[in-house]
Amino acid sequence: MRREVPLAVRAYEQLGEELTALWSDETDFFVRAANMAALLFWRLPEVNWVGFYLRDGDDLLLGPFQGRPACQRIPIGRGVCGQAALRRQPIIVPDVSAFPDYIACSPETRAELVVPMVAGDVLCGVIDLDSPWLDRFMQEDAQGIQQLVHRLIAGSDLKRLQRYYRW
Repeated sequence: MRREVPLAVRAYEQLGEELTALWSDETDFFVRAANMAALLFWRLPEVNWVGFYLRDGDDLLLGPFQGRPACQRIPIGRGVCGQAALRRQPIIVPDVSAFPDYIACSPETRAELVVPMVAGDVLCGVIDLDSPWLDRFMQEDAQGIQQLVHRLIAGSDLKRLQRYYRW
Protein backbone atom coordinates (compact mmCIF):
# COMPACT_ATOMS: atom_id res chain seq x y z
CA MET A 1 0.00 0.00 0.00
CA ARG A 2 1.34 3.42 -1.00
CA ARG A 3 1.50 6.06 1.74
CA GLU A 4 -0.09 9.31 0.64
CA VAL A 5 1.94 12.52 1.03
CA PRO A 6 -0.03 15.12 3.03
CA LEU A 7 -1.45 17.99 0.98
CA ALA A 8 0.59 20.64 2.84
CA VAL A 9 3.83 18.77 2.12
CA ARG A 10 3.00 18.51 -1.60
CA ALA A 11 2.08 22.20 -1.68
CA TYR A 12 5.46 23.24 -0.24
CA GLU A 13 7.28 20.88 -2.61
CA GLN A 14 5.47 22.58 -5.50
CA LEU A 15 6.33 26.04 -4.13
CA GLY A 16 9.96 24.94 -3.95
CA GLU A 17 9.90 23.89 -7.58
CA GLU A 18 8.29 27.19 -8.57
CA LEU A 19 10.90 29.17 -6.65
CA THR A 20 13.72 27.20 -8.25
CA ALA A 21 12.32 28.01 -11.70
CA LEU A 22 11.66 31.64 -10.76
CA TRP A 23 15.13 32.18 -9.33
CA SER A 24 16.79 30.37 -12.26
CA ASP A 25 20.50 31.33 -12.08
CA GLU A 26 19.93 34.38 -9.86
CA THR A 27 22.10 34.30 -6.72
CA ASP A 28 21.46 37.74 -5.22
CA PHE A 29 19.81 37.22 -1.84
CA PHE A 30 17.60 40.33 -2.08
CA VAL A 31 16.22 39.40 -5.50
CA ARG A 32 15.54 35.84 -4.37
CA ALA A 33 13.95 36.96 -1.06
CA ALA A 34 11.74 39.52 -2.81
CA ASN A 35 10.37 36.92 -5.21
CA MET A 36 9.97 34.36 -2.41
CA ALA A 37 7.93 36.83 -0.34
CA ALA A 38 5.74 37.64 -3.35
CA LEU A 39 5.17 34.01 -4.32
CA LEU A 40 4.27 32.95 -0.76
CA PHE A 41 2.00 35.97 -0.28
CA TRP A 42 0.04 35.28 -3.45
CA ARG A 43 -0.01 31.48 -3.31
CA LEU A 44 -0.57 30.62 0.35
CA PRO A 45 -4.21 30.83 1.43
CA GLU A 46 -5.29 32.89 4.44
CA VAL A 47 -2.03 34.86 4.66
CA ASN A 48 -2.05 38.66 4.93
CA TRP A 49 1.69 39.39 5.26
CA VAL A 50 4.93 37.65 4.28
CA GLY A 51 8.31 39.20 4.77
CA PHE A 52 11.89 39.05 5.89
CA TYR A 53 13.61 40.71 8.81
CA LEU A 54 17.38 40.78 8.39
CA ARG A 55 19.79 40.71 11.29
CA ASP A 56 21.75 43.89 11.91
CA GLY A 57 23.69 43.48 15.15
CA ASP A 58 21.17 43.03 17.94
CA ASP A 59 18.18 44.04 15.81
CA LEU A 60 16.10 42.67 12.96
CA LEU A 61 15.49 45.20 10.17
CA LEU A 62 12.61 45.03 7.73
CA GLY A 63 13.61 43.47 4.41
CA PRO A 64 11.68 42.38 1.31
CA PHE A 65 7.99 41.82 2.05
CA GLN A 66 4.45 41.69 0.68
CA GLY A 67 1.50 43.17 2.53
CA ARG A 68 0.77 46.33 4.49
CA PRO A 69 3.57 48.50 5.90
CA ALA A 70 5.24 46.79 8.86
CA CYS A 71 7.41 47.30 11.90
CA GLN A 72 10.79 48.51 10.72
CA ARG A 73 13.10 47.39 13.54
CA ILE A 74 12.64 44.60 16.09
CA PRO A 75 15.18 43.90 18.84
CA ILE A 76 16.34 40.28 18.91
CA GLY A 77 14.47 38.68 21.81
CA ARG A 78 11.33 40.86 21.46
CA GLY A 79 8.05 39.68 19.98
CA VAL A 80 7.60 36.56 17.89
CA CYS A 81 10.29 37.49 15.35
CA GLY A 82 12.82 38.41 18.00
CA GLN A 83 12.15 35.24 20.00
CA ALA A 84 12.48 33.02 16.91
CA ALA A 85 15.79 34.73 16.12
CA LEU A 86 17.04 34.35 19.69
CA ARG A 87 16.04 30.68 19.94
CA ARG A 88 16.95 29.89 16.31
CA GLN A 89 13.78 27.82 16.25
CA PRO A 90 10.53 28.26 14.28
CA ILE A 91 7.67 29.63 16.34
CA ILE A 92 4.02 28.97 15.52
CA VAL A 93 1.58 31.28 17.30
CA PRO A 94 -2.04 30.11 16.97
CA ASP A 95 -3.38 33.30 18.63
CA VAL A 96 -1.12 36.35 18.75
CA SER A 97 -3.20 37.92 21.54
CA ALA A 98 -1.99 35.12 23.83
CA PHE A 99 1.72 35.55 23.01
CA PRO A 100 3.64 37.41 25.72
CA ASP A 101 5.43 40.52 24.40
CA TYR A 102 3.63 40.34 21.04
CA ILE A 103 4.46 43.33 18.80
CA ALA A 104 1.34 44.26 16.84
CA CYS A 105 2.20 45.59 13.39
CA SER A 106 -1.23 44.92 11.88
CA PRO A 107 -4.57 44.81 13.71
CA GLU A 108 -5.79 42.14 11.25
CA THR A 109 -3.16 39.58 12.21
CA ARG A 110 -4.41 36.78 14.47
CA ALA A 111 -1.83 34.00 13.88
CA GLU A 112 1.86 34.03 13.02
CA LEU A 113 4.67 31.76 11.89
CA VAL A 114 8.31 32.84 12.12
CA VAL A 115 11.22 30.77 10.84
CA PRO A 116 14.85 31.80 11.45
CA MET A 117 17.34 31.94 8.57
CA VAL A 118 20.71 30.49 9.51
CA ALA A 119 23.73 30.20 7.20
CA GLY A 120 26.21 27.79 8.72
CA ASP A 121 26.08 28.86 12.34
CA VAL A 122 25.24 32.52 11.62
CA LEU A 123 21.76 33.97 12.12
CA CYS A 124 20.93 36.05 9.02
CA GLY A 125 17.36 36.97 9.98
CA VAL A 126 13.86 35.50 9.93
CA ILE A 127 10.94 35.05 7.57
CA ASP A 128 7.59 36.05 9.06
CA LEU A 129 4.14 34.95 7.87
CA ASP A 130 0.95 36.45 9.30
CA SER A 131 -2.67 35.40 8.97
CA PRO A 132 -6.01 37.00 9.83
CA TRP A 133 -7.22 33.52 10.92
CA LEU A 134 -6.66 31.91 14.30
CA ASP A 135 -4.75 28.61 14.19
CA ARG A 136 -3.73 29.17 10.55
CA PHE A 137 -0.25 27.64 10.77
CA MET A 138 0.66 24.02 11.51
CA GLN A 139 3.91 22.12 11.96
CA GLU A 140 3.79 21.21 8.24
CA ASP A 141 3.86 24.93 7.41
CA ALA A 142 6.91 25.47 9.62
CA GLN A 143 8.70 22.51 8.01
CA GLY A 144 7.75 23.63 4.50
CA ILE A 145 8.95 27.19 5.09
CA GLN A 146 12.18 25.87 6.66
CA GLN A 147 12.86 23.87 3.50
CA LEU A 148 12.21 26.95 1.32
CA VAL A 149 14.50 29.06 3.53
CA HIS A 150 17.20 26.41 3.14
CA ARG A 151 16.88 26.68 -0.66
CA LEU A 152 17.01 30.48 -0.43
CA ILE A 153 20.18 30.51 1.67
CA ALA A 154 21.90 27.63 -0.16
CA GLY A 155 21.51 29.31 -3.56
CA SER A 156 22.27 32.88 -2.48
CA ASP A 157 25.51 34.79 -2.61
CA LEU A 158 25.45 36.30 0.88
CA LYS A 159 28.37 38.74 0.35
CA ARG A 160 26.12 41.69 -0.47
CA LEU A 161 23.89 40.89 2.50
CA GLN A 162 26.94 40.75 4.77
CA ARG A 163 28.16 44.16 3.50
CA TYR A 164 24.97 45.89 4.60
CA TYR A 165 24.09 44.01 7.77
CA ARG A 166 26.19 43.28 10.84
CA TRP A 167 26.19 39.64 11.87
